[in-house]
Amino acid sequence: MTDMATQTEPSRARAVLSNEDFKLLQEAVLFYIKAHEDDPISSKYSNLYHRLGSAIRR
Repeated sequence: MTDMATQTEPSRARAVLSNEDFKLLQEAVLFYIKAHEDDPISSKYSNLYHRLGSAIRR
């Protein structure tokens, strides 16, 4: 018998974050955006905010 026959399938990957985690992160990012509206990097946080929102809807 070969070693291939005794090997098992790898276990499925588990989600690291829950939908509630995405909502909390989105709220935190929104708080940051409002507090740092004039910061040039805030546009990147705005994009992150929208990506988190689309992740929640999945």
